[in-house]
Amino acid sequence: MSQIVIDKVVKEYPVGRDTIVAVKNASLTIEKGSFVSIVGHSGSGKTTLLSLVGGMVSPTAGRVLFNGEDLYTWNSDRLSEYRCEQVGFMFQSASLLPILTAKENLMLPVAFRTRESPDNSHEQRADELLHAVGLSDKINTYPSQLSGGQQRRVAIARAFMNGPELILADEPTGDLDEETENDMMQFFLRMNKEHGTTFIMVTHNSDLARQTQQHLRMDRGVISAV
Repeated sequence: MSQIVIDKVVKEYPVGRDTIVAVKNASLTIEKGSFVSIVGHSGSGKTTLLSLVGGMVSPTAGRVLFNGEDLYTWNSDRLSEYRCEQVGFMFQSASLLPILTAKENLMLPVAFRTRESPDNSHEQRADELLHAVGLSDKINTYPSQLSGGQQRRVAIARAFMNGPELILADEPTGDLDEETENDMMQFFLRMNKEHGTTFIMVTHNSDLARQTQQHLRMDRGVISAV
């Protein structure tokens, strides 16, 4: 089943009197449960493409479909629900709230969801996810007490908190050492296989990209298969 369809999408940004074309006539179909990697130089349009699929920036032209529905025909409430409950984001920076512990940072997305679940299930899920990324001993630790790599792993765990159908990961292992990076990639592959979570991952690491089912490249806004 086609979960994501990018149909002749263009994204342009006006810069003074000029126009920057970040994504140029991109078309792509991603099946449910796929693991897709995108490589390319900085400025090639990779992050913009993720933002389009994530419902964060609207296309200048073309359509972005999720489960057969055009994201950009939805109202703001429906888009917010999509971003909160159906998509998990991993940004280039960890973006943790400094006043919250690691566990509390994981619990934050729960506050914005509309679907209800048993009261104790959120705390249990947060504990399980922190354990899965090797941070069981850091549950009550604040971001300032964590290394950069540990903060990154908290952010990785947070992306899975609401049980999303789709993970959008922008350089998710960029500040991890090689061993931890490999551990996190194995975690991603396990979540993909066991839960059928669809992944779109932007990475500069060609070794990681080669482990995915679909390996794509972006160059000057144009997307192509590797």
